[in-house]
Amino acid sequence: MEPVFKRIVLKLSGEALAGDKGTGIDSETIGRIATEIKYVSELGVEVAIVVGGGNFWRGMSAKDMDRTTSDHMGMLGTVMNALALQDALEDMGVITRVQSAIDMKQIAEPYIRRKAVRHLEKGRVVIFAAGSGNPYFSTDTAAALRAAEIEAEVILLAKKGVDGVYDSDPKTNLNAKKFDSLKYIDILNLGLGIMDSTATSLCMDNSIPLIVFGIDKPNNIIDVVLGEKIGTHVKED
Repeated sequence: MEPVFKRIVLKLSGEALAGDKGTGIDSETIGRIATEIKYVSELGVEVAIVVGGGNFWRGMSAKDMDRTTSDHMGMLGTVMNALALQDALEDMGVITRVQSAIDMKQIAEPYIRRKAVRHLEKGRVVIFAAGSGNPYFSTDTAAALRAAEIEAEVILLAKKGVDGVYDSDPKTNLNAKKFDSLKYIDILNLGLGIMDSTATSLCMDNSIPLIVFGIDKPNNIIDVVLGEKIGTHVKED
């Protein structure tokens, strides 16, 4: 089968990298994810990745700390995840570059759009770390922003513990309805918490399709890229 996308942004939550441990990085899980990314890259797909940091620190959850400081700590968590994923990919022979929205030139390149695009064109995997570099903005918003900037065809939103978008929490409501397809305006109007409103609006304004799917099932990343109808597809028409 041939891939249905040429250039993608894969959004990985920090929790996805923690596996069943819940916190930190699970080497078996990150190895499995890296194997799927390698396969997709070898199909000729240009792969950019945005990683979250919730397995280390979630900025908005800090109650007794300055929000800006807390968000900056969360950004550093995403850098740790990016470096771990880079290491796993390069152990498999996949040339990978980490670009950080916060300058830390000893361990990562600064984010430069033209350089990122050039890496992708050369077949390198690019991992975007530190979110957008700004507090009060989620890594989902960073994924939407980077997808718009590099002109990605789609955002693949890989979620842990859920296989798509539901009308209510399927973990607490056994009758929750799963959506096969949605419009972005539906996410906003129905208050579906799959992405924050800023990220959702950014995708809607720039007509970037989104596919929400579960990361727990092996090969789901590959299946989505090959056009399998899994998860929830979000677009404007």
